[in-house]
Amino acid sequence: MPSATIQKIIALDQIEGADRILLASVLGWKCVVSKSDNFRLGDLVIFIEIDSVVPEKPEFEFLRKANFRVKTMKLRGQVSQGLVLPIVPHLDPSGLVEGVDVSEALGVIHYEKPIPIHMKDMIAGSFPTHLVPKTDEVRIQSAPGLLEEIKGLPIYITTKVDGTSATYILHDNKFYICSRNNIIKDTEENKDNLYVAMAYKYDIEAGLRHIERKTLGRNLAIQGEIAGPGIQGNPMGLKEVQLFVFNIYDVGRRTYLGIDDLKFATEMMNLQTVPVVSVDIILVDNITLDKLLEMSTGTYNSTNKPREGIVIRPMVETYSQELKGRLSFKVINPEYEEI
Repeated sequence: MPSATIQKIIALDQIEGADRILLASVLGWKCVVSKSDNFRLGDLVIFIEIDSVVPEKPEFEFLRKANFRVKTMKLRGQVSQGLVLPIVPHLDPSGLVEGVDVSEALGVIHYEKPIPIHMKDMIAGSFPTHLVPKTDEVRIQSAPGLLEEIKGLPIYITTKVDGTSATYILHDNKFYICSRNNIIKDTEENKDNLYVAMAYKYDIEAGLRHIERKTLGRNLAIQGEIAGPGIQGNPMGLKEVQLFVFNIYDVGRRTYLGIDDLKFATEMMNLQTVPVVSVDIILVDNITLDKLLEMSTGTYNSTNKPREGIVIRPMVETYSQELKGRLSFKVINPEYEEI
């Protein structure tokens, strides 16, 4: 979803003990707003998602301590996720309909972790999106219509591992090692790089080439989360850095493997998947966003630290009309705080 869009206020609720603020609902998000903005039910507003970065302008000065990044906040005990703002005068009113992307017009961008200085010489190029999609799950609050699409489908639920995402690709006899946004150089000087080290620790290239031989040329890409000591505070309490696979993508057929094929392929390569919470279940007909958020809470096994959340997908790869792509979404634990 774009960082800043035009959306409609679908609910306005009082916050207990608060005289100057209200709770506005936009899509599936709940955001604290000021009563002084005089919002009304059904108003079109600017909605800026969490993990967006706003420009350094006076109207966003209150976010300076957060480096102008929109994060989950708590105000008067109420969780607030995102910014709801009145429509600014310089936006063309003729194009202001629900869902329109106004990120560029407002100078709002998606937050990306900066590349550490020591990593800059280790990059060979940008992530090869012409081969494999980047790892990016939509949050259910941004697409609440997915609740209807998922009903009646057998699904599986996995724990969202809190680390750094990596992609390993075999295509046309070439092996790629990638972070979320870049191709990493596979050189002797770079052997201690995290993404390169994981490739060699698990012998991923050999595993992908083995599958290629077994399947007469099928090229696959592995996408997983690297977690452990020194990464995101190691909330899982791991003793060593590990790779947890959450996707396998068929580069030639341009589709993801279903859960059964994913498990079979990871077993062939001696890789582990992200922790599986439930397999082959059907959500009840009256499932709600609040119920999913409740399901996302909890802690990582062996620690008391809140887990990042859960990811929900059908057992068999399914097309989403709402997303115009893969039916898959994440539910972030409201108690989780990103480092």
